[in-house]
Amino acid sequence: MKTVFNRMFGGIKGLMFLLAVAAGLVLHLFTQRIVNQLRDESRALVQFYAQMYARVAETDSPGDIGFIFDQIIQRTHFPMIQTDEEKNPIGWKGISVDPDDKSDAGLNKVRNMVRRMDRDIQPVPIRYRDRVLGYLFYGDSRLILELRWLPYIEIGIVGLFILVGFFGYANIKQNEQQHIWVGMAKETAHQLGTPISSLLGWLDVLRTGKKARPAGVFDDMAKDLQRLRQVSQRFGQIGSKPDLAPAELVAVLTDTVEYIRRRAPHIGRKVFITETYSVKPVLPMNPGLFQWAIENVMKNALDAMDKENGRIDVRLRQAEDSGRTVIEIEDNGRGIEGPDKKRVFKPGYSTKLRGWGLGLTLARRIIEEYHGGKMVIKESTPGKGTVVRVEMG
Repeated sequence: MKTVFNRMFGGIKGLMFLLAVAAGLVLHLFTQRIVNQLRDESRALVQFYAQMYARVAETDSPGDIGFIFDQIIQRTHFPMIQTDEEKNPIGWKGISVDPDDKSDAGLNKVRNMVRRMDRDIQPVPIRYRDRVLGYLFYGDSRLILELRWLPYIEIGIVGLFILVGFFGYANIKQNEQQHIWVGMAKETAHQLGTPISSLLGWLDVLRTGKKARPAGVFDDMAKDLQRLRQVSQRFGQIGSKPDLAPAELVAVLTDTVEYIRRRAPHIGRKVFITETYSVKPVLPMNPGLFQWAIENVMKNALDAMDKENGRIDVRLRQAEDSGRTVIEIEDNGRGIEGPDKKRVFKPGYSTKLRGWGLGLTLARRIIEEYHGGKMVIKESTPGKGTVVRVEMG
């Protein structure tokens, strides 16, 4: 679904751009409709004045036309110029030239305005019987001019907000990428550190000639080398779609728990790990990456231990409602505060002074993006512990 969305709209940026264009188009059409209505009203008023002018010319009552001009036309808010039949200006209102300025410079300026108005809006002829007495040229009122600019101003404001949003989003993504790269480097060093230190220790034993059972030394060295190979394969598969093959989930979990059980004494306190497997499903997975995800969850549980006797329970069962395979990893550590529950899977979040907050981010990505599963914090109570739920199948 996400891939289809990105192809259709180019991601969230493309969608925001399309929304801005759509909003601008709607605003333009709506404003244009209002402008046309105001223009129709202006033209109707000018036509009414032209009809009254022709009637006055027929009845020879100049007082009537003066009243209409003073009480109706002068109160309008659009510019208007009256010309003779040759389109020479004889009167005007609402323009930058004073109505009493009949100088050559003033008349030339009014004539230029007449030509501009003639290009924009068709003038209204003043007819007396079959004869054209003159024309009424008029333009848009200030309100219409402001309305015509309104969509562009609003589009500019929306575009500015979108631009600011893009820069903010890019900055957030850049910071997130920095956290990820630094975290990956730190995680790599952490993953490689333990087997390398162990191999250096065994090498020191061999060099000093201390008595040791050769078989035991070589077996442990082989395990450390296998661990290095496993770490190398895991990091090599990040960023590309891994191959999935049917695998026994219980076997993968058992190996993971055993590795964490060996690591637990190094944190300086007792941690008891229990396993409860009520089902034995075979699921398509990449065992190396899946094991890494569960390791990270359990390591996070170890790091959260603040009690003398720590406990981690690993449970495997089948959900009654959905039929999916459910893995629950529960610890009795310090728990997670309410506001932090939504942040634990984001890059950079960590409660450790020297942590980089990448373990749970990687774990969720491996489960959800690579294996089509789901990982959530089922529940967590400060001071009591946390339950992480993984759904598969």
